[in-house]
Amino acid sequence: MNTEPIRFDTKIAVLLREDLEPWQRLNVTAFLVSGLGTQAPEVIGEPYEDADGVPYLPMFRQPVLVFEGTKETLTAAHGKALNRALPRAVFTSDLFTTGNDRDNRAAVRAVGTGELDLVGIAVYGPRNAVDKVLKGARMHP
Repeated sequence: MNTEPIRFDTKIAVLLREDLEPWQRLNVTAFLVSGLGTQAPEVIGEPYEDADGVPYLPMFRQPVLVFEGTKETLTAAHGKALNRALPRAVFTSDLFTTGNDRDNRAAVRAVGTGELDLVGIAVYGPRNAVDKVLKGARMHP
């Protein structure tokens, strides 16, 4: 059995606006990462199974790192992610007032890219590219 630590040349990261309530941080993070596996299927590992043979859904094959920053940090990170064409997801403040997927998509569609009131973004890609996108952010405590 191979016991070497697994190293990843990619990174999954979530950047949250620092002024969110705890429940908002959890909600935004869950929503943001839910889209990554659909566009980057390589991030999904193998299904799980316990000792009794009960199957469980597969999850990400690597850790999700969570960061926080100011509104300005999010805006800058969003621009960098767009410039690098990294797979990304956004969560805007408007989504706290909607209650379903159709209204969520309409709320984002109604606002221009530069005017989005971002409260969170998720990005995936090569480690160095994601690190550059996150410049100025700090690890979530």
